[in-house]
Amino acid sequence: MRTTGDQQLLKRINRSVLLRLLRAQPGLSRARLSQQSGLTKSTVSALVRELLDENWLNEASAPVAADGMGRPSTPLRLNTDIRVLIGVEIAVEFLRIVCVSLTGVVISRAEVPLESTQPDRVCKQTTRMVSGLCRELQDDKLVLSGVGVCLPGAINDDSGIVRFAPNLGWRGVKFLEMISTAFADAGVPSTSIHLQNDADAAALSEYEFTTNEGEDPLIFINCDVGVGAGIVLNDRLFTGAIGMAGEIGHTIMQIEGPLCSCGRRGCAETFIGSRALNSQARVDRAGQFLGVLIQNLDVMFNPRTIVLGGKSCINNPDLIGNAIQTLSGYAQRAGVPVPVVRAARYGLLAAAVGAAALVLHRFLRPIPVGAPVFAGANTLKPVSGLSKQERATQSKVADEQLNGASDVSWH
Repeated sequence: MRTTGDQQLLKRINRSVLLRLLRAQPGLSRARLSQQSGLTKSTVSALVRELLDENWLNEASAPVAADGMGRPSTPLRLNTDIRVLIGVEIAVEFLRIVCVSLTGVVISRAEVPLESTQPDRVCKQTTRMVSGLCRELQDDKLVLSGVGVCLPGAINDDSGIVRFAPNLGWRGVKFLEMISTAFADAGVPSTSIHLQNDADAAALSEYEFTTNEGEDPLIFINCDVGVGAGIVLNDRLFTGAIGMAGEIGHTIMQIEGPLCSCGRRGCAETFIGSRALNSQARVDRAGQFLGVLIQNLDVMFNPRTIVLGGKSCINNPDLIGNAIQTLSGYAQRAGVPVPVVRAARYGLLAAAVGAAALVLHRFLRPIPVGAPVFAGANTLKPVSGLSKQERATQSKVADEQLNGASDVSWH
């Protein structure tokens, strides 16, 4: 039995396939999209028409010559002039907001001191900033695709509950529900809202907006007041069973060491966090601890790329150098290669830009990894990760269920 929900989900999957193809290969025609996606011409034609109407795509004003003897084709691209994303970073001392394009170009940015760490007051201050930016977007005739919010804490992806944010003093805060209600009450245009840990978001700023392929797995280490890691694994954020993955700032580096904000002693945060870096000697020592931390993550995840960012790294360039030197020493003694380690491309904006990237990340992945899609008597697997033959078979089933229309003729 078919249901409306099945059809809508299948459409979202197919739309995401086309958008991801065009992001990787700008200028593909409808015919090329059909060939590379495995979707029929009729489905591609219908979906492209929707995406054009919704300003996700634009097309060249004039067709270009096709390969071979075919008719000229019309190149399609992401509409980076109209569609935008908003990212908000809630830090211990400030609020930062950015507006970025679908390709990660920063259009505007703003930063203000955090007025209070109380959840309700943080919510109100965030809402004021987002409301003001939305008015500017409307004046400029830009279309908002969604708002991403990140903060330093462990967040449950399913419920939007901040389970543990020691530097803000939060436990069990239903912040996604709070911010969604506040946006609606303030008249913020109806849009998707997403909440994520700041280091996880920062990882997406590197992963979603990169021009380099093959950076999966990728780990972003965010060194600020707190220390966290964002992990991209198999094209998705790896957040763990209850959102606690990547809380490396609370891994124990020294038994009975300095007291940490979480209540434990000897956490990495007490050696690497910005509050601990009040002398050159401490910066030197922090670099060694950071090198140990990186080497442990390298052994656990074997990432292709490790990115270092946050206030501690940016304000103390020696920190990264000392960390790489320590890491190299371990690698040399073990006879293993040193992983690629580099600084964050967006600098202090990494988490805020990553919060905006979170909107795109979720939009392009309509269903969780491993979750089956039920469509009538057929069980369809997520498009991501399928072989070409599997994708073509699945797309044929989806086409039949979505419209059953005969193919159209275009190039």
